[in-house]
Amino acid sequence: MGTETTTLLDDDLLERIRARAARYDERNEFFAEDLEDLKAAGYLTALVPTEFGGLGWSLDDAVRSQIRLAGAAPATALAVNMHLVWTGVAKVLRDRGDDTLEFLQREAGAGEVFGFGISEAGNDLMLFGSRTVADPQDGGGYRYTGRKIFTSLSPAWTRLGTMGLDTASADAPKIVYGFVDREDPDIRILDDWDTLGMRASQSRTTILDGAFAPADRIVRRLDPGPNADPFIFGIFACFELFLAAVYTGIGERALELAVAAAKRRTSLKNDGKPLSDDPDIRWRIADAALAHDAIEPQLVALARDVDTLADHGRFWFAKLSGAKVRATETAKHVVDQAVRVAGGSSYFAGNELGRLYRDVLAGVFHPSDDESAHSTIANAWIGPVSG
Repeated sequence: MGTETTTLLDDDLLERIRARAARYDERNEFFAEDLEDLKAAGYLTALVPTEFGGLGWSLDDAVRSQIRLAGAAPATALAVNMHLVWTGVAKVLRDRGDDTLEFLQREAGAGEVFGFGISEAGNDLMLFGSRTVADPQDGGGYRYTGRKIFTSLSPAWTRLGTMGLDTASADAPKIVYGFVDREDPDIRILDDWDTLGMRASQSRTTILDGAFAPADRIVRRLDPGPNADPFIFGIFACFELFLAAVYTGIGERALELAVAAAKRRTSLKNDGKPLSDDPDIRWRIADAALAHDAIEPQLVALARDVDTLADHGRFWFAKLSGAKVRATETAKHVVDQAVRVAGGSSYFAGNELGRLYRDVLAGVFHPSDDESAHSTIANAWIGPVSG
């Protein structure tokens, strides 16, 4: 990681963030103090160009930084992801000569916080379909009516990127992407986030009841179904890479805690020697490290490929979804090994490893899930199912 990125997320800042994580989790509170610290450090402008008041980072800088932040507070990192996804999409487009989201870069540079209002219950098409209605208005704007779930940053976002299906226009159907403001009276945020893990993210349900996006905040109208538009690629790339980074950070912290526990715990069976001398314990830690060490280089390399406009052709979506699944499944394995090394203390409320065990489970629910990733990868390698 570059000097600038490690200086921004310095050890003192991360320790303050880590010290609050257990309280946020226990009380099911939003990470308000973390967010203020990260804003003050300029972290939310990391991917914004310097000309708009940002830091002008690369995607691989952001990936490595999110790994580092997640090691201190996974739920904080997960929620911050959703803002970084939008600033990342804006960067992906700008790097390809498309300034559609320049307004977003300017507003993010000025301190606006962007939420990600895409997910819907029962919508396994994700970006390629929607249960939300996008109703066209005079002048080119749209009103959105629907229910969005897992809207991270719910207490804090000021702009929400969302989408819905337009079935009324002459060229319908179209998936319409736009941005709405928090002040819109037709937006309601439910206080319904009480989950097993990732509690501080406060990824609440958002009700859109005719929420309005003006014409200059409508950023894409696309045919339903798979689409090669750079906007879709940008969302998919940033979403998958930053998710993978968060869970890789969880695995890295779990591995650190496992090593500390092995050195701290002793065995009467072995004359009071530390468990770090036990060959079975050493194997578990080595097994976890062996799996964990393979992930970060993959994520950094893919992020760099996005930045440098590398051409992976039809394999792009397969590589990105595969990276997400490998990262989340590997993190689950590493945390499981760490819990086995640490022993029964990790089963008690308030134990950091126990919290990581709960947090890491959320990885299986984020897209791409295991099934859709395998389908995407099969299509890339074999082609679609015939007939």
